[in-house]
Amino acid sequence: MNRIFAVIVGIVGLLVAGIASAAEPFRIGALFSITGPASFLGEPEKNTLEMLVKDANARGGIGGRKLELVVYDTQGDVTKAVQLANKLIKNDKVSVIVGPSTTGETMAVIPLAEKEKIPLISCAAGIKITDPVKKWVFKTPANDHVAAEKILIQAARLKQKSLAIITVSDGFGSSGREQLKALAGQKGFRIVADEVYGPKDTDMTAQLTKIKAAKPDAVICWGTNPGPALIARNMKQLGIKVPLYMSHGVASKKFIELAGADAAEGIMLPAGKLAIFDKLPKNDPQYKLLKSYDESYRKAYGVEASTFGGYAYDSFLLISGAMKKGTSPQQIRDGLEQTRKLVSVSGIFTMSPSDHNGLDLSAFEMVRVTKGDWELIK
Repeated sequence: MNRIFAVIVGIVGLLVAGIASAAEPFRIGALFSITGPASFLGEPEKNTLEMLVKDANARGGIGGRKLELVVYDTQGDVTKAVQLANKLIKNDKVSVIVGPSTTGETMAVIPLAEKEKIPLISCAAGIKITDPVKKWVFKTPANDHVAAEKILIQAARLKQKSLAIITVSDGFGSSGREQLKALAGQKGFRIVADEVYGPKDTDMTAQLTKIKAAKPDAVICWGTNPGPALIARNMKQLGIKVPLYMSHGVASKKFIELAGADAAEGIMLPAGKLAIFDKLPKNDPQYKLLKSYDESYRKAYGVEASTFGGYAYDSFLLISGAMKKGTSPQQIRDGLEQTRKLVSVSGIFTMSPSDHNGLDLSAFEMVRVTKGDWELIK
């Protein structure tokens, strides 16, 4: 009798433990540059993820399971990003991490995610994040070689054969520079000037004076604010009148605001569809989602949604889909890799064991700054 009672107690204990475990919230960690020079990335990412988690929990969670979000501010600092990632994994026991916001931070965190076997969904664009593929690492912005190719397709259309490039000396800029040089060579362009600037530089006239002397058909700047805005202004001051391209790293109205409408006028860049969703045909597969996201974000925060916040939105959609496969870190990882034709803010994701980004050229539209706003280049 005692043995039967012990067995029954054991079974009840297991059932209670199972119920308690099922009732525990699914914990999502996030590393964003909420303050510091990359706050234009991290703030909308944080806002977006908090908005989506709050909305999901109001609807009962995902699959009946509530979500818990743990967000830390890396301030754009590589060392801090690693320390906080370790805290999310060891102390907070998260099942997945969204972020970091920048390529440099992400590259620093990757070894930890791989070692601890926690899926990481980066919100940074550098191609080296997912190429070569790392088992536990994914990312939502399209690879920078896709953005570079989009720029070069436009340059070829305009018969611009000699190019000058000016890139920031951080992880994002270094990766972009590498992709631009490789693709330009493959596509028959000539790089007549190759200049670099620091993330904290406040004047680029020395580099731009060299570029002006090289007489390129067009200039390509690769970086994130505030540097590119300074370059746009410096080019105007130096009377450099050749066309200027920017990377997708400045695809928000903040860039136009920082550069000033006059200096930004005519600048071309690849941008995610969110920036110009109101100019898309209504039958575009992303249109409804983009419109809904922008309306929700405006209602919650009083400003328009940005492409960068969209990277966090996509991470949430990917996690939600992966949770259908299970909620352990391994099951989330497997679910992410099995994502197929997921319509999102940044594009339509199709992941695979050989592709942990899942986006192609269709993720971007070429836009031009016209009278302080985006204009779709057709």
